[in-house]
Amino acid sequence: MKVEQAKQLAEDALNQLIADVERGGSDAFKAYLATMARFHHYSFGNCMMIAMQRPDATHVAGFNRWKELGRFVKAGEKGIVIIAPMLLRKKATAGDTAPAEQDAETLLRFKAVYVFDVSQTDGKPLPEFARVGGDPNGHTERLKEFIAQRAVTVEYSEDIGSADGVSKGGKIVIRPDLTPAEEFSVLVHEMAHEMLHRTERRKETSKTIRETEAEAVAFVVCQAIGLDTNGAAADYIKLYNGDKETLTESLDHIQKTATSIIEAISASP
Repeated sequence: MKVEQAKQLAEDALNQLIADVERGGSDAFKAYLATMARFHHYSFGNCMMIAMQRPDATHVAGFNRWKELGRFVKAGEKGIVIIAPMLLRKKATAGDTAPAEQDAETLLRFKAVYVFDVSQTDGKPLPEFARVGGDPNGHTERLKEFIAQRAVTVEYSEDIGSADGVSKGGKIVIRPDLTPAEEFSVLVHEMAHEMLHRTERRKETSKTIRETEAEAVAFVVCQAIGLDTNGAAADYIKLYNGDKETLTESLDHIQKTATSIIEAISASP
């Protein structure tokens, strides 16, 4: 594929992505955010307690919260103990001289409560992000060749937390259980980080800019080879507070990076 063809593909895809981001994300994305907002935010200490008792926990909530979300704790499941604050009001004694509106003292106390991980529940599925689908049709191997030519290694590991992939500067690590389409998309995303953000320019960029640029590159390249992006890129960008302005300011970096990848992995001369 000629450079001009690759540039045109990138430009067309970027225009579509900007429109998708401006729409505010998919219905699935909005449902996901609404659901995640209903999970409690836990202190560092409670996070440590959860990790010690159930290292594989992903989303935890109390028995009644799960019911509100349409899920129910399975019979026989053992709860995860955390510490919850309680506000108690101590009534004023007869000898107190404080004004009537201040006749009670608020006391902070703590108690042990139980939460359960989503894996301990059954019921209504939690909403998820859209995922890239389709068949990379040989492009993944050409992409790996391109990555190797840039002196970047690729490894597969489950030990990367909740991320699908991680850019480590000279090394990309991705999850081994991704579908072929997801594997391709994640590899492009992380390679975009390697090309754009493992340089001096990293100091000039925020997390929002870096994630917007990497996902925009992944979207453009996935579009170019015919994968079904399903709104996943726009949802990802919105999750990191990216918007039209962020995309527009980064267009040159995104287009050049996507174009070089498209040109390299294209099978046609």
